[in-house]
Amino acid sequence: MPTPNRDLIQLRPEGLYCPRGDFHIDPWRPVPRAVITHGHGDHARTGMAEYHCTHGSLPILQWRLGRQQYHAHAHGESFTLGDAKVSLHPAGHVLGSAQVRVEVAGEVWVASGDYKRQPDPTCAPFEVVPCDTFITEATFGLPVYRWPDTREVAREIVEWRDACAAEGVAAVLFCYALGKAQRVLAELAAHTDAPALLHGAIAAGVDVYRQAGIPMLATEPVSEQAKGADFAGKLVLAPPSAAGSAWMRRFRRAQTGFASGWMRIRGNRRRRNYDRGFVVSDHADWPDLMRTVRETGASRVIATHGNTDAIVRALREDGIDAGAFRTDFGGED
Repeated sequence: MPTPNRDLIQLRPEGLYCPRGDFHIDPWRPVPRAVITHGHGDHARTGMAEYHCTHGSLPILQWRLGRQQYHAHAHGESFTLGDAKVSLHPAGHVLGSAQVRVEVAGEVWVASGDYKRQPDPTCAPFEVVPCDTFITEATFGLPVYRWPDTREVAREIVEWRDACAAEGVAAVLFCYALGKAQRVLAELAAHTDAPALLHGAIAAGVDVYRQAGIPMLATEPVSEQAKGADFAGKLVLAPPSAAGSAWMRRFRRAQTGFASGWMRIRGNRRRRNYDRGFVVSDHADWPDLMRTVRETGASRVIATHGNTDAIVRALREDGIDAGAFRTDFGGED
């Protein structure tokens, strides 16, 4: 007879499930009760009867999911679901992002969601939450992934824009519409006063951040520029889906760049046919993944989505009980 699974958080077809609290974390199928770590589409989906989230995530979920039954909580505030005491703690990923702490009878599990340890002016910094078992993301779980200082990367973006101006071309920077674009705009504000132009898909998310009081570089919608406008020397932010689309035709001459952790590997830039790659990630790099695991004090670690094999192997070599959950979470575009 098989031994029953008494883990506080288990992998089910609908997603990560807490039987003692009868709730799911970032489920990918409809469930009665969902605890959402943040507003990215691979973590926050429609169809749930109830959503628990942070106050910071609430406007993002309302924008992306529309009217739902939401329960918003402050970071660190405890609430009870079934037999479980639950609290949400800053993950440093995007505005409102959270780790989920679950405690039952003195045993503590933490599901990290997506997180990073680098400073980010657009969201609360990551909080180390001590636990017995830590479920960590591993999007960039390979030793090659090590991030530069994002403030320096922002300066490089401004220098690229200025070089494009000297050549009479536009600088079109592709980046994810929620979190990445806003972080880039916040970092750019320290290096330039010139407004950036925004694709409509990015402008909507920037408005949500501005309403939350996040300071960023001034912006203007591309759609409001005069017909036949000369975009030479302008910095334009657009989602990756706009690359190669009809929308790009308005820029008669342009260089393209991509802001992503994947740009740490030069071959990725060449394969995607970008002129420039800028290493900016909203996920933890390899050193910070390993550091975070140790700082939690967890005796057991479960890696999920991304390069789980390398981190599991490294942790086992250090004597930590490590395994993996194969989930439907995506990662960084």
